[in-house]
Amino acid sequence: MSASHAFLTYLFSGLAFFMYGSIMVSDYLQKIVGNRVRELMGKISQNNFLSILVGIALTVCLQSSGAVTMLLIGLGSANVITLNQVMGVIIGSSIGTTVTVQLISYNVAQYGLPIFTLGFLGYFTAKKLIVKNWMGIVMGFGLIFFGLEYMGKGTEAINHISILKEIFVKLSKEPILTIVASMIFTAFIHSSAVTIGLAMTLTTQNVITLQDAIYWVYGANIGTTATGIMGAVGGNFIGRQVAWANFFYKFLSVGLLVPFTGIFVRFLDHIHDNMFRAIADAHTIYNILAAIAFYPLINVGASMFERLIQPAPHERKFGVKYLDRSNYQDSALAMAYARREILRMGDIVVNMIKDSINVLDHEDHEIMDNTKENDNKVDLLMREIKLYLVKYANEAVGGIDQVVFNLISVASDLEAAADVIDNNILELARKKNALKVDFSKEGWEEIKQFHAMTVEIATISMSCFEMQDPTLAQKLIDMKRRMRKKEKEFREHHIERLNKGLKQTINTSAIHLDLLADFRRVVGLFCNHAYDYLPEKRT
Repeated sequence: MSASHAFLTYLFSGLAFFMYGSIMVSDYLQKIVGNRVRELMGKISQNNFLSILVGIALTVCLQSSGAVTMLLIGLGSANVITLNQVMGVIIGSSIGTTVTVQLISYNVAQYGLPIFTLGFLGYFTAKKLIVKNWMGIVMGFGLIFFGLEYMGKGTEAINHISILKEIFVKLSKEPILTIVASMIFTAFIHSSAVTIGLAMTLTTQNVITLQDAIYWVYGANIGTTATGIMGAVGGNFIGRQVAWANFFYKFLSVGLLVPFTGIFVRFLDHIHDNMFRAIADAHTIYNILAAIAFYPLINVGASMFERLIQPAPHERKFGVKYLDRSNYQDSALAMAYARREILRMGDIVVNMIKDSINVLDHEDHEIMDNTKENDNKVDLLMREIKLYLVKYANEAVGGIDQVVFNLISVASDLEAAADVIDNNILELARKKNALKVDFSKEGWEEIKQFHAMTVEIATISMSCFEMQDPTLAQKLIDMKRRMRKKEKEFREHHIERLNKGLKQTINTSAIHLDLLADFRRVVGLFCNHAYDYLPEKRT
């Protein structure tokens, strides 16, 4: 192997170690702070400064601004957030991503292998999961530093390979070309930290200048938005709004600072003689200046992208139809509108129940996707109904009364029923399809019968809720009791088939029994409110 080939091996090996180390750090950090990440997402509000702090914290936790953007796109696609709520988070994520670059800017590359070895020994001797996760993070950083050292060795060869040297000389003369090349490289490897780390090693080997490295930083910041843009493909309009708002924020911030790059470089030369530190500080200062420049424009920018990226006809934003705060002035009207919204919520859940039998019969991705979307709609309605009723209760004399409490309980039961269908029944359907097993003819007929009873009870339940009819309430409770007896009967039939050694029954036993339990649970949730309408309850 020639010397130049050996150096290139060092370079690409270093890149591989760096990238894998970054993935390890991100994965193990997510295991440690997973629940805290969900708590931080709950802090998103109309307070732009708080949203920036949340964005910084999320990116530090996930070690990737791209991962944060994907999280926001996912929440947007589920209609959980709006663009206006997360513009601050986008800005904060850009600042948070500078932490990793700051860490690698210190002269720690030579300690990469000892750090990895320490983490490796700790990982395989630790008994507690939390200790293993922390040691995984240590191993990840060890690989990052070790990769950085190899990248440094590899970049030494570039000055001795004429074609590579010519490429970098060409890039040095064309700043825009440098930014574009950095963008493409970052988009390909999905990590701005790796790109900036490579720029650091190239600078220390005098392959590129500090000014060239700043252009690499600009390109890396724009290129990291590619993850979000690709993730938004197939999502809804809010996901696209988040992805493109992130792109244009980075693009415009680069455009704003490019004319002042010469001044920027002279300032960094004046305060640093260490190229690693100079580039890391350039990355941090650039993102802080961009945040300061665009902070006053957060609401304007959100409004602009909401106008530019409109929902397609099939994406019209789902929301409440009947709830209006002006209804608070009339107690009866407020409760009537809340009931209408709950009935709308119930219709969605009933349709989810009806569709569930089709995915149990055969794999239908469209129905599965629709069910997931309907579950998100139910979650949204639940949140809005609860906020509406609690707000009403706080403004009404006497606080939360029994009627408000009962309405919130019904909505909560409907949301729980939707979760059973989405999380349990659909998961059983996926399991059945993945295992490529079928129910026995008798077992499938019983499941279809049990499903039909569930649909009938759910439909009568919503009629009972609408009319508040004691007769329907009693009928509903009687049907629930008959269904319990029917479940016991079907379970006994299933055990008889198991004793006969029927192969299909054996293969689907766990799925079959879980389905009966899940449909019964859905029925129980739909019947809870019926007891409130019985004559003895009302007296």
